[in-house]
Amino acid sequence: MTVLVTGAAGFIGYHTAAALLARGEQVVGLDEVNDYYDVALKEARLARLGASDDFRFVRADIADRESVARVVVDHSDIDRVVHLAAQAGVRHSLVDPYAYTRANVEGHLVLLEACRTLPVLKHFVYASSSSVYGGNTQMPFSVEERVDRPLSLYAATKRAGELMAQSYAYIHRVPQTGLRFFTVYGPWGRPDMAAYIFARKILAGEPIEVFNNGEMARDFTYIDDIIAGVLACLDRPPKDDGETPPHRVYNLGNHHAEPLMRFISVLEDALGKKAEIDFKPMQKGDVAETFADIEASRRDLGFEPRTGIDEGIPRFIDWYRDYHGIDA
Repeated sequence: MTVLVTGAAGFIGYHTAAALLARGEQVVGLDEVNDYYDVALKEARLARLGASDDFRFVRADIADRESVARVVVDHSDIDRVVHLAAQAGVRHSLVDPYAYTRANVEGHLVLLEACRTLPVLKHFVYASSSSVYGGNTQMPFSVEERVDRPLSLYAATKRAGELMAQSYAYIHRVPQTGLRFFTVYGPWGRPDMAAYIFARKILAGEPIEVFNNGEMARDFTYIDDIIAGVLACLDRPPKDDGETPPHRVYNLGNHHAEPLMRFISVLEDALGKKAEIDFKPMQKGDVAETFADIEASRRDLGFEPRTGIDEGIPRFIDWYRDYHGIDA
């Protein structure tokens, strides 16, 4: 049987597809390969996946109904879906809001509609985000908390995806699981994320912008831990008792709120160079702290993050130097 991975050219999508291939799965990757960030990086990820005979790639927009419908018709043996395609980034949602409703709301709906026609579909796993916790101040963030106070359009669209999933699980009995990712970093990471931005600017001798005057903390989660959680989830679809909709949501995080200034310090040590810091006030749509309660994902998925920033950041920097051809 086959696993459909949307967003296969993206950071988490690439690693998910690679891990599935490594354990002998057939994978269909779907991605439009847009120019939100460096297309060359996305193509490099796809080239690595394409080295496997078990990987097939479809270049298409998930909001394009005809293209997505064709994928599930052509690959009717798809029995699991990992939906990771999305328009990411809190700050960019202030600039191009329509990209978020198209990809994260309409695209999510198009994929749900297409996939519910698959004859052997066992599980639909999709990416949500820690951003859905919005203005919540109770730490750590628990999946039992209300999430009706989004601070950005991005967060609102990811919450919309969870609500659509709940309705499709109820009406169509499609087994679904949403995963709220917490600040994922690591090799092959996104250039719009802090680790990548800071590394590039520090090495270039440029100042890095640090918001809220550095009074921030993030539950930085290493990519290998995230992928272990995604695969564990994929292998454990919710059971349908005929009454409760077969839909659930989990946090995947490192279960540690790391002060941003310590994150920068570890990055400086890995780079062997000090950062010039330009402190800024808090940006609209941002939050001061994220911290994942992972009790449910530990209990149900066996999820156990193993990589802290003291180990994860040097791994990322090793990859960064290698990919960009920068000598230590």
